[in-house]
Amino acid sequence: MTQSPQPGAKPPNPYLDQIRYWYPYASPYDPCPPIYRRSYIVAPNQYVGFQPPHLPQYSPKQALRYGTLWPIFYSPYDQASGKGGD
Repeated sequence: MTQSPQPGAKPPNPYLDQIRYWYPYASPYDPCPPIYRRSYIVAPNQYVGFQPPHLPQYSPKQALRYGTLWPIFYSPYDQASGKGGD
């Protein structure tokens, strides 16, 4: 079960809103503690069918830091939590 959008809400921007949330069912009979919200990342390259010409580029030093030459393909990774979800 995913989060249902609000009526009249705009769809998420795939390049800015990369973190999505999922709300799994929590059974009252489950012996484990429930997890009410999980997060996952949708990489921006999932929305580009082909590489358009003349995309802006990072400098070589920035490209090594970010792991990509093109800013639209950059996806930050949260290393502080050490976990895959919430």
